[in-house]
Amino acid sequence: MRRIAKFEKVSPGQFEKDFKDTFGDGKEEECRTAYEQVSIPRRATTGSAGYDFITPVSVVLKPGESAKVPTGIRVSMEEGWVLQIYPRSGLGFKYRLQLNNTVGIIDSDYYYSDNEGHIFIKVTNDGREGKTVSLDAGSGFAQGIFMEFGITEDDAAEASRNGGFGSTGV
Repeated sequence: MRRIAKFEKVSPGQFEKDFKDTFGDGKEEECRTAYEQVSIPRRATTGSAGYDFITPVSVVLKPGESAKVPTGIRVSMEEGWVLQIYPRSGLGFKYRLQLNNTVGIIDSDYYYSDNEGHIFIKVTNDGREGKTVSLDAGSGFAQGIFMEFGITEDDAAEASRNGGFGSTGV
């Protein structure tokens, strides 16, 4: 297997800014504790395709509720590769935990964005059985899989990214 990427933590300042944007001001201690909980995604076994993303905060979702999770993680990867984010299989199966954008797409140039390429994962409890999803801080909730991709022969993209969701203006 080729080694094409490296996960890193975002800076404490970037995490604090994004944490406050997500959860509001006045939670400095919670923010510090959450940043300490940030851990680099890892594969569970040598045969695993997915790198497990850990939630740095506890999240409780009743059916129909959503939460945006600042993971504290960024990733540098070779051009021509993409990181695809999915819910952990067991959570999807047991609770219908879904990503709001179905599959998260982290492009190689996102790493260079003003927000340090901070990966957010927004999840929804889409269950129809009345089950509440409880994710403790430090537990795996999503997985990322690196995929190589191609472009068309007549591709003419020249724009640069600066930002996250919808930042390319397309």
